[in-house]
Amino acid sequence: MHIHILGICGTFMGGIALIARAAGHTVTGCDANVYPPMSTQLAEQGIALVEGYSPDQLSLSPDVFIVGNAISRGNPLLEAILDKGLPYTSGPQWLADNVLRDKWVLAVAGTHGKTTTSSLLAWILEHAGLNPGFLIGGVPGNFGYSARLTDSPFFVVEADEYDTAFCDKRSKFVHYRPRTAILNNLEYDHADIFPDLAAIETQFHHLVRTVPRHGCIIANGTEASLARVIEQGCWSETEWFGGAGSWQIRDLDEHDRVGFFHNGAALAQCELPLTGQHNRMNALAALAAARHVGVNPTHAAEALSHFRGVKRRLEPRGTVRGVTVYDDFAHHPTAIATTVAGLRRRVGDRRILAVLEPRSNTMKLGVMKAQLPNSLQNADHVYCYAHQLGWDAAEALIPLGSKAQTFDNLDVLVAAVAKDAHHGDQILVMSNGGFGGVHEKLLTALAHSGHGQ
Repeated sequence: MHIHILGICGTFMGGIALIARAAGHTVTGCDANVYPPMSTQLAEQGIALVEGYSPDQLSLSPDVFIVGNAISRGNPLLEAILDKGLPYTSGPQWLADNVLRDKWVLAVAGTHGKTTTSSLLAWILEHAGLNPGFLIGGVPGNFGYSARLTDSPFFVVEADEYDTAFCDKRSKFVHYRPRTAILNNLEYDHADIFPDLAAIETQFHHLVRTVPRHGCIIANGTEASLARVIEQGCWSETEWFGGAGSWQIRDLDEHDRVGFFHNGAALAQCELPLTGQHNRMNALAALAAARHVGVNPTHAAEALSHFRGVKRRLEPRGTVRGVTVYDDFAHHPTAIATTVAGLRRRVGDRRILAVLEPRSNTMKLGVMKAQLPNSLQNADHVYCYAHQLGWDAAEALIPLGSKAQTFDNLDVLVAAVAKDAHHGDQILVMSNGGFGGVHEKLLTALAHSGHGQ
């Protein structure tokens, strides 16, 4: 079967492409914004990409079009598909119908940490010899790709609450029907499609309704929002982690050695190669979910100690003249705060220069602008790329005083960061997009700068 994917360079749709190709299908696709890591990953797999959404692509005559949720009515290729009455489906629906139907699905949902927790869980199952399939919204370092299809009964999926497609406004995760579900946390996000937190809680409850009676929900005990979700009705075993929950993680020394406890009993310990309390909670949730499918916690902890991280999650992109540039996907204020805190824990009192692009639909709407200053408080300097925002970033960042600057020209921003950076500084770039290749631009500018010597 020939499948043509609209919006193929999104992390989810790119994963669908890899899985479809592994299943023996011919896969092509198109997108308007092509950038790594997904474009690189697709090219390595020999998947042909078309730039843009010209109706001429109908001449490829695929058996079905898979339409990504970034594609809206008015898109010229989508309009041509509808006019011709050609077969199409959404990515989550295709995945459910063609891959997940006979699998033990382990789904990881939450506002934050989905990618890292999914990667941790997939790696634990891999280390245990269970050879899981997976589809993750990032590239785990232990695998080197974001998705794979195996003959294992187990499949790990990053379960996003964003809507499915132009024709299906349910959250993606209601298609997955997990037997094991992690509810990692729940805050207000996606202001472009959800009016308030209660609306998102309703979608999470729709997910809870799909978990079978003998399935298991692993839920964050520190989140009042998740307690409300479960209180709406739950028909499955529920295990809580953190807070007053049965699953706990504790620091065992002043370094990174942690212990995992269940109902007060010590089960395992390891040196966790991830910084920040949020990543400890991610690891705890992954270990608890793995135990549900039969992985011994001691074996799970051993796997955690060898976790290699995820691309675009505090990923070092290079060091020039003693200045290190990191890439991170953080774009929600909570994620920004935890990312800065994680880097602060790693680098101590060295200066952190935070470079932020408020690019998500929620951020562009300005819904979270009042939370931005506090989320960036632990950075020493802040450089905000305020291009095409519908609100005044400079005004929003006034509480940060002179350590915050805003720019509407990327080259000017790069020059300012390179001028300010000195040996030992850590440049933390945060965006959920390609950010105009700013990482390489910064490294190049640093190489030509007189600073940092």
